[in-house]
Amino acid sequence: MTPATSLFTPVEADLRILADNLKQLVGNRHPILCAAAEHLFGAGGKRIRPAIVLLISRAIMLEQDITPRHRRLAEITEMIHTASLVHDDVVDESNMRRGVPTIHSFVGNRIAILAGDFLFAQSSWYLANLDNLEVVKLLSEVIMDLASGEIQQGLSRFDTEISIESYLEKSYYKTASLIANSSKAAGLLGEVSPGTAEHLYNYGRHLGLAFQIVDDILDFTSTTDTLGKPVGSDLKSGHLTAPVLFALEEKPYLEVLIKRQFAQEGDLEQALELIQDSQGIQRSRELAAHHAKLATEHLAALPPSESHQALLNIAEYNLSRLY
Repeated sequence: MTPATSLFTPVEADLRILADNLKQLVGNRHPILCAAAEHLFGAGGKRIRPAIVLLISRAIMLEQDITPRHRRLAEITEMIHTASLVHDDVVDESNMRRGVPTIHSFVGNRIAILAGDFLFAQSSWYLANLDNLEVVKLLSEVIMDLASGEIQQGLSRFDTEISIESYLEKSYYKTASLIANSSKAAGLLGEVSPGTAEHLYNYGRHLGLAFQIVDDILDFTSTTDTLGKPVGSDLKSGHLTAPVLFALEEKPYLEVLIKRQFAQEGDLEQALELIQDSQGIQRSRELAAHHAKLATEHLAALPPSESHQALLNIAEYNLSRLY
């Protein structure tokens, strides 16, 4: 499998600048927030979201250099994503994320929530300073969507009645909205046509959905070491994802196990076996491939370039994570 970072060759230098800028953007007004920023932004990560913003910026600017506003948009995108992870980890009571201790595990829930709030506030301030009302509207909507997705997920725990459509809607709010709206925002800052801006939005939307579906499949097919959390942990927490929803159509007893919230010994293991024994994982793979294909079709609006090709490769890389 191709490492994610090798896909970002056209914006490698841009991402190095972004990494340096992120820590400076948070500032040094409080030592705890500084330490949190060092931990969050120093932990690395694939930086897929800002890389997509930078690749789209380069794909539409072509021979011209990207503007400082494009760079700032990429930084804002990563700040919003990071803030949402801080809050998610508190809500999910996760002590590890991809093998690294979460913020709340060493500063406590109260400070972690405030650190997440601070990052959201900082990103909003820098967003306002882009002086582009349309872009402000798009990214403000993302922050609302992230909260809506988290609430929706919290209210639907262990609910075997939720549909694939509801699951995709929640996945849009939690994952795809940020990629979709920041992709469109990059186009607007580059003054593309309204039609091209919509194609960029739909590229991000379908790519984001494909990424979430693949992540949800990996919760059943990967290893604890790779995931940085126990296999099946989403299911144990009552978050019913695509593989589970498809499996429920074939395995009626799975509903019994979920409704009693895996209260009896061996319930979770039995549920995992039923999912593995169903078409749930295969149908989820097909759903992810469907959205990846739709994403790449929307890129036809951009002229050929190295950055354009990298955006196509990201969709392919996402699917390759399953194999």
